[in-house]
Amino acid sequence: MIEIRDLLGRFNNILLSEEGKKETVRKIISEAIKTEINSKNINIKNNVIYLNIKPIYKNEVFLKQNQIFLKLRESFGKKTPQNMR
Repeated sequence: MIEIRDLLGRFNNILLSEEGKKETVRKIISEAIKTEINSKNINIKNNVIYLNIKPIYKNEVFLKQNQIFLKLRESFGKKTPQNMR
């Protein structure tokens, strides 16, 4: 008989990979705008990055969007988020 923890172990790996993805996105954006942001302010859904930060920082992110997406493509390869809001 399969135990529940074995089944849930598969989902644990998925959750950890999502946290790793958010941390990578946070690091790249923080380097680009030269301001630390919290990974709690970043959500990734349906290959879109949602930022919950102050408008002044968000404007800086959108100005440097090409630079950010180039670094994201280097890190994620084919699984790079396609849009940022």
